[in-house]
Amino acid sequence: LLLQLALHITLASLFVTRDVRALILPSSEELEGNDASHDFAHIERVWALARTLAKAEKVKEPELVEIGALLHDIRDWKYSGSETAGAEVAGDFLRSCGVESWKVDAILQIIERVSFRKELGGTSTEGKSEFVYEAELNCVQDADRLDALGAIGIARTFSFGGRMSRPMLRPELESEPVFPTTESEIEDKIVILTQEEYMQKTHNDSSVYHFYEKLLRLRHMMKTETGRKMAQHRHEFMVTFLKQFFLEYQG
Repeated sequence: LLLQLALHITLASLFVTRDVRALILPSSEELEGNDASHDFAHIERVWALARTLAKAEKVKEPELVEIGALLHDIRDWKYSGSETAGAEVAGDFLRSCGVESWKVDAILQIIERVSFRKELGGTSTEGKSEFVYEAELNCVQDADRLDALGAIGIARTFSFGGRMSRPMLRPELESEPVFPTTESEIEDKIVILTQEEYMQKTHNDSSVYHFYEKLLRLRHMMKTETGRKMAQHRHEFMVTFLKQFFLEYQG
């Protein structure tokens, strides 16, 4: 772990400020013990994607993007069981580092608004007062969603499913997408859940069901032009995977 952190700190020093580099250690420590769907490698990928998007979208405060990406999964509710722990821990840490108060406020808003779950409940940006740093939020949000798509998204889905002891597929359930063979048949099975329905899922849901309740929806939920273009290829890869999966599952 120490060698890994030393490498990241060395690389980070080439393009980010001291404040951002200081967040690498607590981010890594907080995520120890998580499965591979939400480990520090996920944070690294989201961080890299967020930087790419911030540069392409020419955001005014790229540092907010980087810090938001590094801290976006601290005390995630799926692991902590708390809706507020992540923002509380992040806020305390940033203030202890002497980060300016306006930056802390903006970063916490990014952390609080970034998730798919919050958007289902209309608590991302809709219905709220205008967020001055919405462009920065969009970069972090799109980066996190890109890491839920494509080959990495597939791997993460089954990693989390394994942690939760979920079966790959439950064809006996009426809610399950049973053996679609074309892209249109696959996309016809997409499920639109409310926030309450999404949060009430159980370990009995299959890993494949997660594609239909979330992953296949993400390409149309991207906020940046760059993110939309990147999401399209990853979406197509997932559709190809699902067609092959259903073909092989039948033996």
